[in-house]
Amino acid sequence: METSLVFFPQLNMCESKEKAFFKLIHGSGKEETSKEAKIRAKEKRNRLSLLVQKPEFHEETHSSRSGHLAKETRVSPEEAVIWGESFDKLLSHKDGLKTFTTFLKTEFSEENIEFWIACEDFKKSKDPQQIIVKAKAIYEKFIQNDAPQEVNLDFHTKEVITKSITQPTLHSFDAAQSRVYQLMEQDSYTRFLKSDIYLDLTEGRPQRPTNLRRRSRSFTCTEFQDVKSDVAIWL
Repeated sequence: METSLVFFPQLNMCESKEKAFFKLIHGSGKEETSKEAKIRAKEKRNRLSLLVQKPEFHEETHSSRSGHLAKETRVSPEEAVIWGESFDKLLSHKDGLKTFTTFLKTEFSEENIEFWIACEDFKKSKDPQQIIVKAKAIYEKFIQNDAPQEVNLDFHTKEVITKSITQPTLHSFDAAQSRVYQLMEQDSYTRFLKSDIYLDLTEGRPQRPTNLRRRSRSFTCTEFQDVKSDVAIWL
């Protein structure tokens, strides 16, 4: 019997920062076709959309996430009160941003704040190649149709970004970032100020598991995606 030898290509241990960035932003090192990705995303949405209709699912998810916040966040009532003065003051405070992100997760709309954070980081880019790499990553994750964490933008805004993505500038996402900021300020921020997560902080009460009621939103176009939040990679 003949024995066949199988040779494996040598791993490239000198992977460029650009490739590493793409692996991090997309959350997987595996390559897959656009068609396969869309089919997989659709299947996940269908499964999760059935699951989230069950009340016990919401209670467990909201409680665990709120409980996680209670263990990590140590904010004085004075600091929390400042967050209520304006949305900008909330986002400019490290703990405020973290607390608001946790709140958005209970509403399944954290893609909005993650997109905003990504844009803030993008605007600090100086190297031309880095601008191109990050712009493409942001576009594929948040902007393009069926993106894993697609944010809700009007057709004109998306069209302008799509046409300019091959030659991006530091201002390529300004209009989209402003739109998402306004949506969060007018919608989620208002509910955040009325939430137990926020009120417990302002009144100095121990954080407790809070079952927030989900309500319809104008935010996400492809919600309930099985994608792990990775806000930290933009900080």
